[in-house]
Amino acid sequence: MKTRQIFSLTTRIVALPGQRHALAEILLKGSKNVPGCLSYVIASDPRDENSAWINEVWQSEASHRFALSLRLVKEATRAALPMIAGVGDGRYERG
Repeated sequence: MKTRQIFSLTTRIVALPGQRHALAEILLKGSKNVPGCLSYVIASDPRDENSAWINEVWQSEASHRFALSLRLVKEATRAALPMIAGVGDGRYERG
């Protein structure tokens, strides 16, 4: 039996002060109905009011790369960039 090789990515993102909720909304909207995306979850970091953890699960690493080329994803990224203070110290990939 062949096992499917999924790709997962977990990233901590830091929003500008007071922008975490708005940033999460933009990122969630930009991830809706993206081909190959099995799960896209954003969780608030309880220890930092400006940080959130994004957990993504994809059919494959290639499907994740393809999604980054989609207009919807590019538009969400452009809209989110002004709200991002940085990417936190956590980024974990498995695939």
